[in-house]
Amino acid sequence: MTNLLTPLALMLMQVGLNPAAGGMPGVPEELRDRPPRERAETNSEASALTKCLQQTNSDPQRALDTAQRWRETADSDLGLAQSAHCLGLAMVKLGRMNEARQAFELASAEAPADNLAYSARLAAMAGNAAVAEGEIEAALPLLDRAGGMALAAEEGPLAASLRVDLARILVRADRQEDAAAALAEAREADERNAEAWLLSATLSRRLQRLGEAQSQIERAALLDPRNPQVGLEAGVIAAMSGREADAIASFSSVLEVAPDSPEAQRAQGYLDQLRKPSPE
Repeated sequence: MTNLLTPLALMLMQVGLNPAAGGMPGVPEELRDRPPRERAETNSEASALTKCLQQTNSDPQRALDTAQRWRETADSDLGLAQSAHCLGLAMVKLGRMNEARQAFELASAEAPADNLAYSARLAAMAGNAAVAEGEIEAALPLLDRAGGMALAAEEGPLAASLRVDLARILVRADRQEDAAAALAEAREADERNAEAWLLSATLSRRLQRLGEAQSQIERAALLDPRNPQVGLEAGVIAAMSGREADAIASFSSVLEVAPDSPEAQRAQGYLDQLRKPSPE
C-alpha cells in the first residue's frame, strides 16, 4: 500500500551527482488579468468591465470597439481606467502587444489616486505585455513601479507577487543581485509567499550561497510541503552541499508526492546519478 506522508514528514524529506545548476522555475503566463478587488465599484462600472472583459475572450475585435466607445462616454477616472484595461486585453488577444502595453500604461495612469493597488496591477500588465514582445528592458521599470505602488498601498500579498514577477525578469536580464533584492522585498511584504522563498533558494544556490539557500528552502517546505519543485530544489541544494543522504530523501519525496510530474522525471535522473556505483 502506498505510504501516505504527513505534511511534517514531507517537509523533513524536502529539505533534507552534483546536478547541473538549473535556472529559476519558468516564468508564468506573460499576461494575467488582475481586475480590481480592493475598492467597491458602482454596479454600472463593474457590469461594464465584466461584459467588456468577457468579450475579449469571445470576440476581441468587438471588445476593442466596445472599449473605444466606452472611453468616449466614461465620466469618471475609474471608468477611463477600466475602459483602457479592457482595450489592452483586447489588444493582447489580437496579438498587438505594443499597443496593449500602451493601453495598460494609460489605464494605470488613469486609475483613481486612492486605488493604488488597481494601478499597480495595470502597470504590471503593461510590463508583462512588454515581456511578451521581447522588450525586457522596457518591462523592468514598469514592473518595478507596479511593485512600488503595491508596497505604498500596503497590499502585502500583491506586492510580494509583483516583486516575484520583477525578480523573474531581472534573472532573464542577468541581473541576479537585483533579483535577489526584489525577492527579499517580496519575502518582507508577505512572509507566507512560498514562491518567493522557493525562488530565493534557487537564486541563492545559483549564487553559491548555500547556507542562505538551505534556510530559504526550509521555509518554502514549511509553507508548501507538497510542492514537487520545493523537493527538487531541496535535493539539488543538499547535493551541492555534500549531504548525499538528504539529497536522496528530497528527490525521493518528489517521486512520492508527484510521480507523474516533470519534476519527478528530473528527480529520478538525479537519484540514478547518486546511486550509480563509483568506478573502481
